[in-house]
Amino acid sequence: MKMRKVTALGLAAMMTASMIPAVPVMAEEAQGSVYYLQFKPEAADQWTALAEKYTEETGVEVNVVTAASGTYESTLKAEMAKDEVPTLFHVNGPVGLATWKDYCRDLSDTDIYKELKSEDFALKDGDQVLGVAFAVETYGIIYNKALLNDYIAMDGAVISDVSEINNFETLKAVADDIQAKKDDLGVLGAFTSAGMDSSSDWRFKTHLANLPIYYEYQADGIGTTDAIKGTYLENYKNIWDLYLTDSTCEPTLLSSKTGEDAAAEFALGEAVFYQNGTWAYGDIKDNDVADEDLGMLPIYIGVEGEENQGLCTGTENYWCINKNAPEEDIQATIDFLKWVITDDAGKEALTQEMGFVTTFNTIGDEYLPENPLVKCAEEDIAAGHTAVAWCFPTMPSEEWKNGVGSALLEYAQGTGDWSAVETAFVDGWAAEYAATNN
Repeated sequence: MKMRKVTALGLAAMMTASMIPAVPVMAEEAQGSVYYLQFKPEAADQWTALAEKYTEETGVEVNVVTAASGTYESTLKAEMAKDEVPTLFHVNGPVGLATWKDYCRDLSDTDIYKELKSEDFALKDGDQVLGVAFAVETYGIIYNKALLNDYIAMDGAVISDVSEINNFETLKAVADDIQAKKDDLGVLGAFTSAGMDSSSDWRFKTHLANLPIYYEYQADGIGTTDAIKGTYLENYKNIWDLYLTDSTCEPTLLSSKTGEDAAAEFALGEAVFYQNGTWAYGDIKDNDVADEDLGMLPIYIGVEGEENQGLCTGTENYWCINKNAPEEDIQATIDFLKWVITDDAGKEALTQEMGFVTTFNTIGDEYLPENPLVKCAEEDIAAGHTAVAWCFPTMPSEEWKNGVGSALLEYAQGTGDWSAVETAFVDGWAAEYAATNN
């Protein structure tokens, strides 16, 4: 099994690929149906609307079901055990594929594979293409330029320009000072709440945890491991402590804080910094923060040389087609996906409505989403920064993430210490890797 890294260079090349004319898919007689169990709650309405449009045009029924945030794997297991199984589903990378590869049809003969802008976006097992990435995304620390400039204009500000924030030490100095001056600045905290309910905890047990994993992989020259060493866990602690102390709320409240809470705090101008990604634009726009005031910083954790670090860019969104579904449903699913990446309605929905930077030749530059956070990602590449690869698809299991998340919350609330996080991270990794691979 292999998966090539998604690099910043690959993303830049992807963004400039040429467009191939759309070929509408029409069925004289509707045969088969599509059942799509999709991963992203923030795109649920858009997928439902797109499915309805396809059904209107072709007569083929497309049923879209969206798993609740943080429950995709358990929902997929439950749905696969039913009589009517998903014909289209997601895996997050090699670890997800290891669990579901016996359900995955080879996609070598499909348009979604043939039109990929790079082989880097194909998830393979030997010669078989078992998954196709359909979107590349970027995350970091989103910030409010207007509020940050207001802070810079204050007496005693520790920076004179945002470009000076290029390492953890400076980020911490700025956040600490904003927190001390929050009343004068008119905010509730430097950072939004680090909510640890299921709609928000993935930002920290998965996306934030990616940073120590990435740097350990870089130091050891590897791309995956059966036993993480935890070399950079002290750095993980440093950034987590910063999120806790320079926040809109007390750490004891984090168990009940949601993803919606954090998005609202940022969108309403109550916090300067917000860890999230390009997909969060839909939750921010049309509120108090203007598009031109949206910026994105890398997540600095205090590693040597991080001044050249870029944003975290990659994917865990791989389409897989269920080979155990009825053949007519498999063909209906193949046809539906071809329509999604070739018809104007599908291309508009993926890019403008869902805000994705896609991976297909059929979707050219004119379809790049009107998303200021995507523009931040492009600017980061242009600046020559080294993108941080998405290593979290190599995390051994969802149970490992949950163990780390529970330990992070206990530490935040003061009912546990950091050693429990280290144990969950290191010992939990080895145990879950062994359990998953045996």
